[in-house]
Amino acid sequence: MTHAEKLELDLPWMQDVLMELLRIPSPSGRTDVIMQHVGERLEEIGLPFEVTRRGVMVGSLDGEEGTLDRAVVVHTDTIGCMVQALQDNGRLAIVPVGTHSARFSEGTRVQVLTDDPENVYYGTILPTKASGHAFGDDIDTHPIGWEHVEVRVDEKVSNAQDLADLGIQVGDFVAQTAFPVITRSGFVTSRHLDDKGGVAATLAAFKALLDRGEELPVGAHLLITVAEEVGHGASSGLYQDVAELVSVDAAVVAPGQHSTETGVSIAMQDLHGPFDYHLSRKLHGLARDHGIEAHRDVFRYYRSDVASALEAGAETRAALLGFGVDATHGWERTHLDALVAVGELLALYLQTPLTFANWDAEPSGPLKNFPSTAVQPVRREPEWDPEAPELIEDDPFPDDYEA
Repeated sequence: MTHAEKLELDLPWMQDVLMELLRIPSPSGRTDVIMQHVGERLEEIGLPFEVTRRGVMVGSLDGEEGTLDRAVVVHTDTIGCMVQALQDNGRLAIVPVGTHSARFSEGTRVQVLTDDPENVYYGTILPTKASGHAFGDDIDTHPIGWEHVEVRVDEKVSNAQDLADLGIQVGDFVAQTAFPVITRSGFVTSRHLDDKGGVAATLAAFKALLDRGEELPVGAHLLITVAEEVGHGASSGLYQDVAELVSVDAAVVAPGQHSTETGVSIAMQDLHGPFDYHLSRKLHGLARDHGIEAHRDVFRYYRSDVASALEAGAETRAALLGFGVDATHGWERTHLDALVAVGELLALYLQTPLTFANWDAEPSGPLKNFPSTAVQPVRREPEWDPEAPELIEDDPFPDDYEA
């Protein structure tokens, strides 16, 4: 850790990338266009990459340790919707793509993406009872759910046939328009900061490392996935020799959470389970030692690319970094400070050796070399005699560390 240098990020460049990505519709399943733009940015900073048949992008930076690697994973896909039916009233019934509530989609402007790239239609997601002048107080008790909203298309349509004549079909994607804004105080408000903010911060970190021009101690892959919001995430595209995997995604800013909109979060656990004990604490220590605002947090209703990678059998240590986002999967907001904090910590981490370089050089080894008791105290329970329960040691928990 002592040799890692805190690098200055190219903030104007990061902001340009962020705004560009936010303006490109990319619901899970319709990510080809945004990946073309990400590829152009990778070419711009000089990061070699390949694309898998599933559309996952894998960039690579060589390191001193030969074939042994670590990886950083982000995702470009977002939540969205899909046309379920063309309705007799000339509106569209929709279902969600990814997990999000219809409550936060009411009033959202959308783009209906047909099979013809030239035919993109605009509209608004509205409750089926949308006018107080028509329904009075009933709009206040109107149920919440995808069956209670519809898309009003901004075309002269009054029935299902009119919609079909436009080329709209069942299964067309409905992308929620972002309308990104960066305020003078540095706040970023937009739909889909999850995870386009993470992509921008991560690209800025890799750009800083490439601009620095020094070889990394360990080779690093940048894995950019396209189906995280529907649970596939990093289940494919991850090289077999990756020893450490760090996901960068939105962190949850809400009552009961410890993340902030101005700092980086190190998730200790999410819905999938605990993250790697040693790697997570290494990341938190790097942030602390270099003056980066960092918070440990636990996410209850959350999963990321890491979960799908581990479920697919990846033999790697795994951790999650997050930039704090208020109202995740809704009307999201973060601050540029959080994105900078993530980028700076990521650049620091990639300059360090593996957490356990000797042990993790191979996928398995003997128990005596496993790095556990060196950092975890082992305390013996006091012995208890049922015939004389009062006779126990004066100090039932002595400082007995086995190294």
